[in-house]
Amino acid sequence: MAVSIQSAQSIFSNTEIASIVPATTDAFYKLSVEDQLALLWYAYTEMGVSITAAAPGVASMTLVEGVLNDIKQMSPAEQSKTMYDLASNADTPIGRIYTSLRVNTKLGFWYELGQLMKQGIVAPIPAGYQMSPEATAVLETIKKLDPGQQITVLRNTVVHMGYDPDFSQEYGKRFAPRSTPTALEERVKTKIEGISEQTVLSYIDYMNAFDFTPAVGLFAEEGALQPPFQKPIVGREAILNYMREECVGLKMMPERGVSEPAEDGYRQVKVTGKVETPWFGANVGMNIAWRFLLDPQGQIFFVAIDLLASPKELLNLIRK
Repeated sequence: MAVSIQSAQSIFSNTEIASIVPATTDAFYKLSVEDQLALLWYAYTEMGVSITAAAPGVASMTLVEGVLNDIKQMSPAEQSKTMYDLASNADTPIGRIYTSLRVNTKLGFWYELGQLMKQGIVAPIPAGYQMSPEATAVLETIKKLDPGQQITVLRNTVVHMGYDPDFSQEYGKRFAPRSTPTALEERVKTKIEGISEQTVLSYIDYMNAFDFTPAVGLFAEEGALQPPFQKPIVGREAILNYMREECVGLKMMPERGVSEPAEDGYRQVKVTGKVETPWFGANVGMNIAWRFLLDPQGQIFFVAIDLLASPKELLNLIRK
C-alpha cells in the first residue's frame, strides 16, 4: 500500500495526546462573549501571575502600542465595547490590526489589557458579574490543567479573535511576516539520545534559530506538518507561512527518541521533549512529541507535533 499523509498520521499511534485541550477550547467557544471575556479577565489577572514580566518584550509589543494607547483614551463603555468586538469578530479597525498579529503578540495584547484593567486604566469586568455555570465549569477545568496545557488553551482562546475575512484560507494563501534568524555563531547543535538522523537534528536546529526557509527545505515537495490538534499543513509554501506565523520565539528541547524502518524504504522517528514559549520561558515547558516519517531520500514526508497528556508520556517511545 502506498504511503500517504493519512497513513503517516497513524505512526506511533499509542502516543497519548492531551485531548483535554481541544475539548476545553471547544467548550470556551460555546460560551457567550461576556463569559469568554470574564474568563480572559481571570486568566490574565489571576492565573497570569505565572506569565513572566518580560513576555511583552519578546512578543513584539511595539506593534500594538498604538492600539493600547488608543484604548487607554477611550471611555469605559468604549473600552468594554472594543473588547466585546474583538471577541465577537466584529469588523473594526482594531479587529483588523489584531488579526495581522502573530500569536505571541496576541497573547501579549491581552496580557497588557489585563495589567491595565488591574491598574484601573481599562474597564474591568463589571463588579458583581456572575459567570454562567458552563463558564464556571470551563474555568475549573483550566485551573486543573498543567501549565503547558493552560498556555495552549489561552493561545487557542485568543488566536481567532479580531476580524479576518480570509480566516478560511490555507496558510499557503496568506501572507506571513518574515523573521530574523539567530546568528550562526549563536546557534547550538542539537543532540538527541537515540537519534542520529541528520534531517531530524537539522530540523530542530533550524527551528530553534527561527531559520525557517532551510527548515522547510528539509521537507519533501508535498510533505506535511501537523500542528497540535490541527489538520496537516501540506506543501512547502504553506508550511513556511505557518512557521513564520506560529513558531517565532519557541525553544525546542528534545530529550530522547527512537528510530525504526517503515514500509517502502521510509523511516519513522519519534522524539519526545519539551518546548518553551516566549511567554513562560524556563518557567513552563510543554511536554511534546514529534513524530517524523522520513522518505527514502531522507526528506520529511510528514511530521506531527503532539502536546502530550502527561509528563510520563515523555518516556513512551514504543511503537504500538
